Amino acid sequence: MSSLSQWLYQVTGINPALQSDLLASVITILVLWLIRKIIIRIVWQKTEAVQLRYRWQKTSTYIIVPLGILLVGRIWLAGFQSLATFLGLVTAGLAIALQDIVKSFAGWGFILWRRPFSVGDRIQIGNYSGDVIDVRIFKFTMMEIGNWVDADQSTGRIIHLPNSLVLTDSIANYGQGFQFIWDEIPVLLTFESDWEKGKAILQDIATRHAAHLSGAAEKRLKEASKRYMIFYKTLTPTVYTSVQDSGVLLTMRYLIDPRNRRGCAQSIWEDILREFAKWDSIDFAYPTQRFYNNVFEGKEGARAKIHPQQNPGNSGSSA
Repeated sequence: MSSLSQWLYQVTGINPALQSDLLASVITILVLWLIRKIIIRIVWQKTEAVQLRYRWQKTSTYIIVPLGILLVGRIWLAGFQSLATFLGLVTAGLAIALQDIVKSFAGWGFILWRRPFSVGDRIQIGNYSGDVIDVRIFKFTMMEIGNWVDADQSTGRIIHLPNSLVLTDSIANYGQGFQFIWDEIPVLLTFESDWEKGKAILQDIATRHAAHLSGAAEKRLKEASKRYMIFYKTLTPTVYTSVQDSGVLLTMRYLIDPRNRRGCAQSIWEDILREFAKWDSIDFAYPTQRFYNNVFEGKEGARAKIHPQQNPGNSGSSA
């Protein structure tokens, strides 16, 4: 080894002490890399669960890389025998020179500690919405939903966002805790329609499509109530009645898995169209203009009275 060291010194000009540090660094990196490879291979052989594999891969990286930096740093910075001193100087330098990166690193720590979201969750943060597909030290990645497409479906774009956003922007998690969302479908009927029959039809359709989720939602709600103050008096589908300018508004409200929102809404609308087509007494309303003669139309007790000097043909008003 002595003769090899002297030969390397003559060829490269690298002194024996520096050669020793280089060799120790390379060995340290190779050993840590081999340990990670062995761990990943064992996990791959033991399970086929994608999420579990992903977590092991990320966790091993988060442990091996900082450990490698510390071990190699101690080799080259032998003067810093105190780990606290070494980390203090590094942290101070990073905080001054790389403020944005430090904030993103702090955001990564917040994501791991408080778990505002995990890989696989559907979230909205600031103006961005999507499914989280990766979390790294300085950024997280989402598959975008919404934007120019409707009903929270994917656009196909991948968005990379800095972890610092979790410290400054509000986060809406579609599935954390309760794991269901409320969706509503408004159906507007004309005033002349049999709205009570229409409401009964809508209630039956909503129950057929969403009632089976109520039991699962109730179990999730009990679990979520251990962490959050969440409570609902009823989780079954319902239909609300209100009046708009153009007719009677019947609003269906039901629970749905966030990722099934558009498909479920399509099935419900198709059933509504089929059922309403069977009834002549039910018709959809839409903004329109009509001429209303308040002498001859409407309820008899609410009609305008004709004075002898008035011409009935001139008593109409438009609305």
